[in-house]
Order: sequence, then structure tokens, then C-alpha cells
Amino acid sequence: MKISLKSKRALVGGSSKGLGNAVASQLALSGATVTLLSSNEERLIKTVNDLKEKTGLNHNYLVVDYYDFQSYQKIIKKYLSTNPIDILINNTQGPKGADVMNVSIEDYQKSFDLLFKSVVFTTMLALENMKKNKWGRIINMASVSVKEPLSYLALSNSIRAAVTTWGKTLSNDLGSNNITVNNILTGYFDTERINQLNSEKAKKLNVDVEQVYEKMKNLVPLKRIGDPKEFGYLLTFLASENAAYINGANIPIDGGILKSM
Repeated sequence: MKISLKSKRALVGGSSKGLGNAVASQLALSGATVTLLSSNEERLIKTVNDLKEKTGLNHNYLVVDYYDFQSYQKIIKKYLSTNPIDILINNTQGPKGADVMNVSIEDYQKSFDLLFKSVVFTTMLALENMKKNKWGRIINMASVSVKEPLSYLALSNSIRAAVTTWGKTLSNDLGSNNITVNNILTGYFDTERINQLNSEKAKKLNVDVEQVYEKMKNLVPLKRIGDPKEFGYLLTFLASENAAYINGANIPIDGGILKSM
């Protein structure tokens, strides 16, 4: 099966590194023109230049701060008013790791703006063109923790769960427009985010970070942490015509770590 996204335009959040970067790269290699979003302009420039060299296409980037919702609104609204897209990958950096007893009401509000409001705002703007063309792909990057909460990710557990139920609701309303909406339940992948969380956990437990990684690997039936490229392959398939009948799904990519069905 060959996946071609030729002539498709994609907007990928949080894509200067990690899973977002892997998704943006794979979409571009499959023929899509990609606009990357991140706060790190240096990394964005490098990625855009690398992708242009590999694909021969002119890709783009926007510097955004997901924690500054007012500024984010202005940038995205201006961009999408003249740059319609076909594929939207909703992804931001995660909020701080903490258990329920160590987060404040203000922390929840900041996380709501970061993980939920930015997703809804961007999606509703992107839908204008998708509805007009009777074609679109909306993919929300979430976490396995929305099904089986992780104690040290209280903020992420709570707000990402809201994103997935919102995405399911949206999928019911958009199906007749040939627009699919799916949620990805992400497991453990070899990213800077995982390294940060594991370093914090190692410090809290007063152990070597390698011990934390080994314990994490042992939780996964495949006994390894995922390669971001594997994540990119899945989302590229879902963004293609080949996945036209997959809609409103919560799709885990976790090496089998979820114990529930």
C-alpha cells in the first residue's frame, strides 16, 4: 500500500521536536505541504530546511506560544484566513507533571488553555475549508492516560480526556462532510518529554534515570519504548484516503501497555 498526500496541506502542532516532529516529517515525505507550529524558531527553521531538501517542497512554520492563548489566537486566525488546510494534527507540549494533591486551580486553568482551548479554536477555523472541500482529517494527539490515568500526570489525564470526548462528539457531526476526527492514545516513546518526566521521577525517587527507563520498558509487553517514526507512520495513514472509514476512534499506539480493551 502506497500512501500519497500529494496536494494536501497539513498543519502540525508542537512539531519542532518529538512526536509532532516525527508526524510532520512523515506527512511531508508522503507528499503533503506542511506548516509546523512551535515556540522554538531555531528548530523550526532547521526542520523546514531539512524537509525541503528531502521533498523538494516549500514547507512553512509559525512561532507560537501555546501558553499565551490570546497571542496564539491572533497568529492562527491570521494564518488560516489565507492558508486553508486539509489535515490538522492537534498537538501541544504537555503540562507539568504532578499528582492531584500538588496542582492548583490555576494549574488546571493553564492546562485547559494549553490542551483544550487551543485545539478547539484551531479546529473550528480549519473546518471552514474542510467543509467547503468535503474532505478533511483532524487528529488529536492524546494519551493512554485518558483511559488508565497515571498518578503523576493529573493535569494531562484530566484535560486530555476532555479533548477525546470532544473529538468523538465532533466526529458525529462532521461525518457527512467526509471529514474524519480521531484521537490517538499515546504510550511511551523516546522523546525529550519522556526524558524530562523520567529525570524528574528519578530525582524524586533518588534513583538513576536508567532504572526509571528499565521499569518503564518492563511495563510494555513489547519490552521497549516506541520510536517516534512508528508514531508518524500511524498518523500519516490516518491522514490519507486509505483511512477514510476510520472515524471517531480512540486509537492506542502503546506497545500493548493498556490493560483495558
